[in-house]
Amino acid sequence: MPALQVRPFHRDDRDQLTELVNAHVAAVVPGVTVSVNTVLGQLARRPDEFIVDPWVAERVTLVAEQRSYVVAAAHLLRYRADAEVGPDYRDMGVIDWFVARPAASFWPDADTAAELLMSACLAQLARWGVRVREADGALPAPAVYGLPRTWPHIRAVYERAGFRHTGHTEVVLIAAVPDLPAPPAPVDGLAVRRTLGECGTRLTAHLDGRDLGFIEVDTALGRPERQARNGSLADIGNLHTEPGHGVEALPALLLGEAARWLRLAGADRLLAYESADDPEGLALLKDLGFTELVRTDRGWRHQG
Repeated sequence: MPALQVRPFHRDDRDQLTELVNAHVAAVVPGVTVSVNTVLGQLARRPDEFIVDPWVAERVTLVAEQRSYVVAAAHLLRYRADAEVGPDYRDMGVIDWFVARPAASFWPDADTAAELLMSACLAQLARWGVRVREADGALPAPAVYGLPRTWPHIRAVYERAGFRHTGHTEVVLIAAVPDLPAPPAPVDGLAVRRTLGECGTRLTAHLDGRDLGFIEVDTALGRPERQARNGSLADIGNLHTEPGHGVEALPALLLGEAARWLRLAGADRLLAYESADDPEGLALLKDLGFTELVRTDRGWRHQG
């Protein structure tokens, strides 16, 4: 077998890198792929991270190559150390994502490639001399962040390198919009108002002069300039009900109104997110028709 080589990313690698990224995305969210332009764009900037991305001082993308084929890749960030940067990010180095082929008969050296690439990542972090070293798996696709448990081969590489999970675990859930339960019978005097919210379109339940709760849904996950294909995917940005609202099954009512809006938008699947430490929140979403898609562990820090 030809020797493995770890080197900086070249533009000629773009198609193979995108294929590798999409293989990892597909193990998290069904039917989602990202375009070559999306991957290349994310190497230069992260437009969705409009608060923290301007704090990045350097970006490095490395690939492991064998037989002229990219078998692993990683993207690293160094945050500035000046006072404009948030304290948690100041002088921090991050493996923003790390993707690699799992071991297989036609890639017998896949584990070796991943280990060599990780060694190069740690060497780069050491050259930067950063205060703290962290890791993530934030690919430029909906719901792919943290370290999804559908990537055990990546988790193994992180753990062998000395990274430990120090954060929390989130659950990503999904529901088919046509399968969402019908909303309960309407309440006399209750109106649902549609406005622009913080995380998408907001639908607010209003009764007797007060707001009882709201749901926000984002139908812009599949902007064509970013995504090659993702079906018609949306997500819940917020679902909130006021204490003592007094309306039975208010979350189901709000979700029913959101489903009506999503059908008009042509969305066929809806994502939701909840902390693994909130069993009541998870139970509510499952009662509303969601099923668990993946658990993802956020917050990985190098202990070496």
